[in-house]
Amino acid sequence: MAGMKEAQDVLTLLRAYLPSAALGAALELGLFWRLSEGPLSVEDLAREWSIPLRRCHIWLEVLASLDLLERRPGGYALSDRARREIVETYSRDAWETLALEARERYPAGQDLALHLATPGSVWDLLGRRPPNYVEQMAADPGRARRFVRMWHELREPLAEEVADLLDLRGVDRVMDLGGGSGVVSLALLRRCPTLSAIVVDIENVCAAGREIAERTPLLRDRIAYQPLDILHDELPGGFDLVIECKVGVYEQALFERVRRALNQGGRFVLIDELPPEGQDPPIDHLRYAFHNALRDPDFALPAREQVSGLLEAAGFDLVLEQILQAGGRLLETRKR
Repeated sequence: MAGMKEAQDVLTLLRAYLPSAALGAALELGLFWRLSEGPLSVEDLAREWSIPLRRCHIWLEVLASLDLLERRPGGYALSDRARREIVETYSRDAWETLALEARERYPAGQDLALHLATPGSVWDLLGRRPPNYVEQMAADPGRARRFVRMWHELREPLAEEVADLLDLRGVDRVMDLGGGSGVVSLALLRRCPTLSAIVVDIENVCAAGREIAERTPLLRDRIAYQPLDILHDELPGGFDLVIECKVGVYEQALFERVRRALNQGGRFVLIDELPPEGQDPPIDHLRYAFHNALRDPDFALPAREQVSGLLEAAGFDLVLEQILQAGGRLLETRKR
């Protein structure tokens, strides 16, 4: 958005919802992986997904205009850009889940000029409910599995950076609060052979996390998954380190329960965007904030000063603050 220089840039962005939808459909249907072995004709592709022929042709042309497909004598083929940025970056399952989530959130933008001034949720005016992560994961084990695997892939660079940064001397037990797959815990376990970890999250998420841990024979016996409602349940105790990585729950009551779960002198590490007061967040987080503001007109992204104040009030002293290359801010605190 910041790169717009001409009226044509404005028009392109204004009309971007349809190319975005075309891309999302391609990801959900698996088009790029279908073409990864060679070109296919528009007739073959239309037949495979029962798409009207002319519509399918125009859909493929839209994707070609985005430099995601190439026209070949045998039909349409994967472009070098799509192979590099899509197929070789994340798995098909991860991209499909990302596209599904984008599609589910899209309705909030419908008729926005008519709904922006509403004092409540725009979803109510649409007669729909906004997607709810906890409800979706709790109700559907398959959805939970896809979500957990997706975030495991996307968060691995962040987890590796965090593991390289933290001093694990004197740490024997770690609790990964709302830790999903346990991607951060697994990175820590790889660096410290005496460490054990417990991931606490909702039941279906824990089940999906166990499946991922089972793929790492050298680590699976050192990580456990305990179903808990982190908003209300008392946490297990006896930990030297608790980590909350991009969970988005910032409540003094939770921080006080984390304090009780820690041994004397234990550390609580919190990782999220947490921009300083008055500073705009990164563009991706700004989109997240706008989506939430359409659900709750009083929504505000938590600022670094707000969260650090809650931590101090709950009995923690800040010992390290670090901006992460993989995105976000790390606050390392110690129990008083």
